[in-house]
Formats: sequence, C-alpha cells, structure tokens
Amino acid sequence: MAARKTSRKAAAAPESRVVRAAMSLAAVQGWRDTSMADIADAAELDLAEMRGLFPSKTAILGGLIRQTDGIVLAGSDGDISSEPLRDRLFDVIMRRLDALAPYREGLAAVARELPRDPAALACLAAGPGRRSLQWMLEAARIQPWGLAAPLQLKGLGLVYLSVFRVWLNDDGEDLAKTMAALDKALGRVENLMGALRRGPKGFRRRNDQEVEEAAVGEA
Repeated sequence: MAARKTSRKAAAAPESRVVRAAMSLAAVQGWRDTSMADIADAAELDLAEMRGLFPSKTAILGGLIRQTDGIVLAGSDGDISSEPLRDRLFDVIMRRLDALAPYREGLAAVARELPRDPAALACLAAGPGRRSLQWMLEAARIQPWGLAAPLQLKGLGLVYLSVFRVWLNDDGEDLAKTMAALDKALGRVENLMGALRRGPKGFRRRNDQEVEEAAVGEA
C-alpha cells in the first residue's frame, strides 16, 4: 500500500490527477452525471483524500482555473510590457487556451451543463473566475483601476468568454478560427482598449448593454 501511494505521488500531484480525471469523465459521460466518487476512483484516491483536496465538483473547476492561472503566469515576464496592449492581451488569452487544450472535450461538457446549476456558476464567477481575470490583467501588465476595476474586469471577461466559445469548437491545428475571433473581439472593443490605457479617468461611461455589444457584437 505504501509503495502504491509513493508511485501515485511520483506520477503526478493529486490535485492535477483529480482535475484530469474530472475532465476525462466529463468528456465521456457528461458533467452532471459525473460524481465525486467517480472522480476519486479515476484519480486513484479514496473519498477521504478526495474530500481533503476538493469538497465539491465546483471546487474542482476552481482548481482547474487556478492550475491554468499558474501556467499562464509562469510564462509571463516583464518584457511583455513593451508590446502594444492589444498584443499583450492576445498573447495572454491564447496562452490560457493553450493550457486548457488537454481538457477541451471535458470543458465543452461543462460549458453545456453548468448553466443548469446557477449557484455553482455564480460561485465560480464571483470567486475563481474573477480572480483569474485579475491575474490575466497582471500577466498582460495592465494596471488595475481600483474602484473601477469591476468594469475593467467585465470588459476582459466578455472578450475571453466570446473567444472561449469559438475555441471549444475549433478543430483546426493552428486554431485559426479562435485567433481570428480573438482579433475581431479585441478590434470591437478598441474604445475600451483605449480606456484601459488611460485608466478610469479617461473611460467614457457606457451602459452594460453597450459594453456587451462592443465586446461580443455579432459573435
């Protein structure tokens, strides 16, 4: 038994095994039909170990978000600050999607089914999702706006979600459709990009509908 546990740890960190198992099962049997026990079995953990790592499936999704944040941030350096802001955001978002690539089929199942669980969706959006957007801005070397940061995060979130939907169905090896959608989305929010450069004092007040239309447009 001790040898088995040692070999498990050597193979991969338990948190990573859980994330991988959850996404693999979701891809095959759907997210709603995947239980915590299913995930624990696939990750070769007992339920007590599983409970200590992640108390719920929503927590596992939060773990995936944090894992992806780590990969994106590890690939960032200060030199990016010399690049145009639009290029910085393009780079950060594409690196995030590259990090999520091994889990795309599972994420597609989550994207289809999670809206049926509004409590879990709200929890992710208000917690790990929000913090992830903040770290994406940090990775792109974009200064937060302080009290106006929620508006700044919403603009980035709208861009990311619109491109994420395209990416889920982009089967091309070069991700041409995804990159085109991202370039188009960033182009549609050029005014917002200018506001990001100037900070909150230079931001023109726009209502929520205008911001969403600028970010998503006809996508």
